[in-house]
Amino acid sequence: MWAVYKREMRSYFTSLVGYVYYAIFFLVSAFLFMQYTVQAGDKANVANYFTIILYLFIVTIPLITMKLVSEELKLKTDQLLITSAPSILGVILGKFLAAFTLFGSSFIVSSIIYYIPLTMYGTPNTAKYFASVFAVLLCGMAFISIGIFISSLTENQFIAALGTIVVIVILLLIGNLGTYINSEFIRTILSNISFSARYGNFANGIMDYGSLFYFLSISALFLFLSTKVFERRRWM
Repeated sequence: MWAVYKREMRSYFTSLVGYVYYAIFFLVSAFLFMQYTVQAGDKANVANYFTIILYLFIVTIPLITMKLVSEELKLKTDQLLITSAPSILGVILGKFLAAFTLFGSSFIVSSIIYYIPLTMYGTPNTAKYFASVFAVLLCGMAFISIGIFISSLTENQFIAALGTIVVIVILLLIGNLGTYINSEFIRTILSNISFSARYGNFANGIMDYGSLFYFLSISALFLFLSTKVFERRRWM
């Protein structure tokens, strides 16, 4: 697992992917933070900033997951990886941890940096702020797992990225369909699936254990499905 992790981390920075990801994330997140907090004055709402950051993932998450397995398939190195690694789960976890490290490091560092001016010019609600940070990390973790699974289905990185974008958009916006549906039962289901709705409780400073379990379950499910796809390829 750690050999795969080191290999993927190295590949992020021997190519331009890691640098492009950091550049996009820090530039856009800094702009959004200024817009929704510092420049908003009395109308500042940190929760709005974190909500918009979730939509930034539509672009950034596919960028770091699209090649994780697709590139192996394209270069025909997947069979070598499968046969040489102690376990397929270790391969998938190594790739997942590399992507999560890239994502998590940028988001945690930016969140700490952005918290400083909030304390200098106001009195932020610390519980709500860091509950939101935690929730965004959970969302990112789940999206990365989904991205790895989709990447394992095709050797075309563009298709892998596009598929991940579509799924992320659906999971973020599906709760909005409830406004057009009369059935309370269906609205409840859509809300329970929606990542945006699940994030909402954390934004209010509430540790929502149901949502915590949901995000962890989604991550585990798609990592499991990725290992199954790899196992199927072993016998092809």
